Amino acid sequence: MTTRTALVVRGGWEGHDPVETTDLFVPFLKNAGFDVVVEDSLEIYADEEVMARTDLVVQSWTMGDILVEEMHGLRVAVENGTGLAGWHGGILDAFRNATDFQHIVGGQFVAHPGDFVDHEIVVQPERAGHPVVEGLESPIRLHTEQYWVQHDPACDVLMTTTHHPRPDAPWHEPVTVPVTWTRRWGKGRVFACTVGHSVAELEHPAIHQIITRGLLWAARPAQ
Repeated sequence: MTTRTALVVRGGWEGHDPVETTDLFVPFLKNAGFDVVVEDSLEIYADEEVMARTDLVVQSWTMGDILVEEMHGLRVAVENGTGLAGWHGGILDAFRNATDFQHIVGGQFVAHPGDFVDHEIVVQPERAGHPVVEGLESPIRLHTEQYWVQHDPACDVLMTTTHHPRPDAPWHEPVTVPVTWTRRWGKGRVFACTVGHSVAELEHPAIHQIITRGLLWAARPAQ
């Protein structure tokens, strides 16, 4: 069996601890049989040869800008079978002006009303058999940022959370938004999870399990 390659790309806004959070998953990827390459620059996306032999991109890059040739390289790689995965702002608040990137991922962060709040994330009953969430207890109760995201119908939504109206809130009815989804894009697979503001949240047993499963789901299947 050919050894697969996982490319960890991290940087951008330091408030999401891109180094510390990705370091949580590097040992898991190595134990799963991946050759792990870590990059602190987006320039690698423009390297056609490297991207063609990359089986999984794990991105933790909040905000920032991506160059045209970098975006082109990432898009082509995913469409040709490279997986793309990430959590929280590292994939859902990345490159705010790059609509091509948002098109691939299928969703974009727009707000976290109330900042850190108590809330629940719930497995969608009809998707409970999906390998990313199979067997998880639901709901999972958290105290962290509750992401409000825009998303499109091509997302296979596995988990959701509901923003309930408050006296100071401008919305009037409960609003349910995705938390975790998967997505097919060309020959590639995409996994996104809105939870993961800090190392502590990614160490939560259920969240850690969701993300490790998501990384494996998104990776190009072993040959």
